[in-house]
Amino acid sequence: MIISKTPFRISFVGGGTDLRAFYAETQGAVVSSAVNKYMFITVSRLSSYFDYRIRVSYRKTELVARAEDVRHPIVREALRLVGLDGGIEIHSMADIPSQTGLGSSSSFTVGLLNALHAFKNEYASAEQLAMEACRIEIGILREPIGKQDQYIAAYGGLRQISFNPDETVYVEPVICAPETRAALFSNLMMFFTGWTRPASKILKAQTRGTARKLDILKRMRDMAPEASAILTSGRNLHEFGDLLHRNWMLKRELAGGITNPAIDAWYEKARAAGALGGKLLGAGGGGFLLFYVEPQNRARVRRAMGGLMEVEVGYEPQGSKIIYIGE
Repeated sequence: MIISKTPFRISFVGGGTDLRAFYAETQGAVVSSAVNKYMFITVSRLSSYFDYRIRVSYRKTELVARAEDVRHPIVREALRLVGLDGGIEIHSMADIPSQTGLGSSSSFTVGLLNALHAFKNEYASAEQLAMEACRIEIGILREPIGKQDQYIAAYGGLRQISFNPDETVYVEPVICAPETRAALFSNLMMFFTGWTRPASKILKAQTRGTARKLDILKRMRDMAPEASAILTSGRNLHEFGDLLHRNWMLKRELAGGITNPAIDAWYEKARAAGALGGKLLGAGGGGFLLFYVEPQNRARVRRAMGGLMEVEVGYEPQGSKIIYIGE
C-alpha cells in the first residue's frame, strides 16, 4: 500500500497570468502558498481473485477491467501515463470539498501521480510531478486552467512562480524571516461561502477576454514581485493586505461570474470591520473568501461574516510526499 499526502493552496496575487492565453505573449507570475489542508491518495495491489482489475473509489466506485475503461478522466490518464493497466485499487480522501478554490483538482492529480510512481517503485521529482499533471489536465484533457496549482502542489512552501512563453516554469521560494511568515498566516482569515462551483466556465470566459484585459493582467502579474518584496524585506505587512485588495479589485474585472452581489457584500462588510484586503480564492463564483486581518479586528470581521463557516489555515512547507509504504 502507498499513501500520498498533497497540500492544497491559496493564491495571493497574479492569478490568471498562469493561463496560456496570457503567458504565451508575455511572462506570467503568481505568489502562492501551500497550506495545511490535504488530499490523500491510497494505492494498493488488487487481488487477482476479483473479476475486475481496477477499483477506483472517490464520490462513487468504479470496477473496471482496463485503464481505458475508467470514467474518471484524471485517473484514466494518470494510469495511462504511468503505464499501469490493472491489479490496482485507488482511493482518495480530502480535508476540503472540491470546487472551492483551493486547487483541489490539481492536488488530486499531483498526489495520484506521486502514489502511482511509488507503486511502481519509481521516484518522481516535484518538477516531474508538476509537468506530468499539467500534461494530463491541460494537454490531454484540455481543461481551461492555468499551471500554478500543479506546481505549488508539487513543490509546497511559499513561492513566486513564473510562467514563460516557451512553456518553462520558474519556481522560486519567497525568502522571508520565519516570524514574517508566521505573522502573515496568523493574520489570514478564511470563510466558506457555502457555494461550490466548477472553474471551467469562468476560466473559459477569462481566456476569451485575455486580449481585451492585457493591461489588467499585466498589473496583476507585476504584483507578484511586489508581494515577494514586501515579505522578503520584512516591511509592515499592512502593505501586503493592501496589495491583496488591489489585486481583487482588478481580478473581479476579468470576467463575468468571478463575483456576485452576495460576495461583494461580504467583502465590503469585512473591509468595514477592519480587513485590510482579501479576495475570493480560485477562479471565482463561490468557494472560500480570504482576508488579511490584524489581530485587533479579527472578532469584528468574524461577526461581520454573519455565520459563514470559518476555516483555519496554516502554512505547509512541503509539497506532495509519500507518507506510507507498506503491504
